[in-house]
This record gives sequence, structure tokens and C-alpha cells, in this order.
Amino acid sequence: MAWWVWALVVVFVVYLFSFQTGYSVVNSKVQGDISLSVAQVGTIAAIYTWVFAICQFFGGALLDKLGSRRVLPISIAIVTVGIFVFANAQTYSMLLLSQVIVAIGSCTGFVGAGYIGGQWFGMAKFSFMFGLVQLVASLTSAFSQNLIGLALGSVTWRTLFNATAVFGIALFALGAIYIHNPTPVIIDERLSVRSFFASVLRSMADVAKVGHVWIASLNGAFTFGTLLALGVVWAPKLLRVHGMSEASANFGASMLWLGLACGSAFIPHWSDVLRRRKLPIMVGTAVQFVVLLGLLYIPGLGSLVAMALCFVFGFANAAHMLAFSTAADVVQPTQIGTSAAIVNGIMFILGGILISRPGERIQMGVDSGIQPASLDIAQYAAWPLVVALALALVLAFVMKETYPGTHGNEHAGAGG
Repeated sequence: MAWWVWALVVVFVVYLFSFQTGYSVVNSKVQGDISLSVAQVGTIAAIYTWVFAICQFFGGALLDKLGSRRVLPISIAIVTVGIFVFANAQTYSMLLLSQVIVAIGSCTGFVGAGYIGGQWFGMAKFSFMFGLVQLVASLTSAFSQNLIGLALGSVTWRTLFNATAVFGIALFALGAIYIHNPTPVIIDERLSVRSFFASVLRSMADVAKVGHVWIASLNGAFTFGTLLALGVVWAPKLLRVHGMSEASANFGASMLWLGLACGSAFIPHWSDVLRRRKLPIMVGTAVQFVVLLGLLYIPGLGSLVAMALCFVFGFANAAHMLAFSTAADVVQPTQIGTSAAIVNGIMFILGGILISRPGERIQMGVDSGIQPASLDIAQYAAWPLVVALALALVLAFVMKETYPGTHGNEHAGAGG
């Protein structure tokens, strides 16, 4: 039963991840059908991350207070409604609304999978199960991008996402029947909406007082935000600039997620073997920085080289998972869920900014005379991503080592 409940929640994570990453494949068709600007294409993806980030801060607390049975099936239903709205949107405002709905439902997805892993398998397996969720979600996101690209050769993007919404109905039915905690959660009858939000804000304030949580969050946000910007919108467009076909560019972008899947299976384990957080974070951030510079500033990249670089970038990006671990290392065990929510929330706030900025800079670059669809415009547009990874590298060097039991860490064992 533990594996079955966990699998259902992971399918939910895969479901929402596939919708999010699938946008990188269909956004050009959506842009043509609804007459969107390049900046609007980026804003549609960004609005999801911003709403998600805000709701994310309360997602973990909802699970703690109400339990998975009362939260996760409703989340699945909300995401399904949002995908249906997206599939039938006729205007820019409807597309934005669909992203808001999906983001509200998604806020308990990834954290919910980690929560279910901790509840059913024990908190000693928390980090391992969290890494396993990222592995499965990233791996399936990589394949789903390619499947969506193939499907678009036979059906319209609207038909495809209407079918996706139908799958969501089936997943909701299974979730309503089977998703639950191993021990029923007793709801405090004195808990009002006001007191709930007040308790969440107090817990967040306590964690926010720990300086290292901010350093870890910002490092993870700059690196994961860059991956989101590339994987959700911009990588296919960048690869097209290098002369790749639309199909090859979509496949190359999926290598980001395949690399993240493989890296998620290796880097957290490497951290445990080394008994270090800082070194894997430093190495992962440095590799991402060098690879992004290669994709932007080496002209005439062959398709295979470009795809390989995307895979390496995704693999190294798995170091962002250690932001959750190193933040958990320095807070009390009862605050681990809150620290994860803060880290994830900040990741998506900055991710939204990094998704939207290249589109705005493309328009600025074209207006100033830079040739459209050229490597020059790609370099100009991607400058915020380069700066983000440079800042992440600085933070990686200045952060302290927090692995439990090393350097007198007073919260040894808190991070699992």
C-alpha cells in the first residue's frame, strides 16, 4: 500500500511536470493560434511559477494540518480543470487564467510526494524518497516532451491537452479512493483559517531567521530557475539558432530533463558518500555555468554536441536538490517541511523572473537592431541566465558546510 499510494502521488507530479515542460514544445503553436508576442509566451510560463511559489509556502502546512486524503485529490482536480481551460483558451487572458489554476493545484504536488514518502516510509528515508521523486518526474518529463512532439504531428495541441485533462479525471478518481496517511490525521477543531495562516507565517519567520537557509535557497533558485527558463521555454529556440530542426531542437531540450533525472540519482548519493553538501553544489554550479557559456558563445555547434551539452547541464543541475538538504541540516526537525517550502518557493519566484526576462530582452534586442533568430540575439536574451549562474557560483563558494555530524553541526541528522 505504501508504494501504491506513493506511486499515485508521483504520477500526479509527473502529470503536472509534463504539462509544464510540454509548454516548451507547444508554445510556438499556441503563439500562432492566439497571436501572442514573444514576451507574452514567456509571461504565460512565468505566471505559473509566481502563483505556484506563493501557494507553495502554504502547501506543506496544509498537508501537515489536514493530511493527504483531504488535500491531494482536490489538488489533482484543480490541476485537471486548469489543463482543460488551457486546452480551450481563446485569448491571452484565458491562457494566464489556466496557468493560475494549474499553479494553485500544483503547489502540493512535489512537496506532497515528499510528504507521502516521509509518512509511509519514515523520515529516515525522506531525502532518498525526495530524490526518487525528482528522478521519476524528470525522466518522464524528458520522454513526455518527445511524445508531445510526436503527437502534435497527428493531433492539434488543443486535442492533446483535452485528452490530458481526461487522464486527470481518472487520476482524481484513483486518488480519492486510495490516497491517505498511514495513520489518520486528527484535525484540530479549534483551527480556523486565520489561525492556520498565522501559524504558517510564524513557522516561516522562524526558519527565515537562519541566514544559511537564504544562501541555500538563492543558490538553488538561480540554478533551478535557469533550468526552468531553458526547459520550459527557451532551449528549443536556442537550439534552433544553432541550425537544428524543430523536432531535433525539442528532443535536445528534453535532454535537460533526462540529464536532471540521471543527476538526481547520482548527486544526492554522492553528497552522502562524501559527507559534504558544499563540494557537490560548487561542482554542479560551475559545470552549469561553463556549459551555458558553451551553448551561447560557441558558434556552429553540431546537433549531437548541443544535445550532449543539454544533458550535461541537466545532470549538473541536480545539485539544486541539495539546497533542500543543506537547508534542512540547519533547522529543527519539526521545521524541515517549512524549510523545504521556503526553498521551493524562492526557486519558483526567481524561476518566473528568469523565464520571462529572455522574451523581454529579445524584443529589446530586435528593436535596437540585433538580427532576429541569430546567435547574437540569443546571447543578448540569455544574459540574465548567465548572471544568475555567476551569482549562484559565488554563493556556492561562500556557503558553509552543513552535512550532519561535520564541523560540529548542532543539528546532526536533521536533514535525513
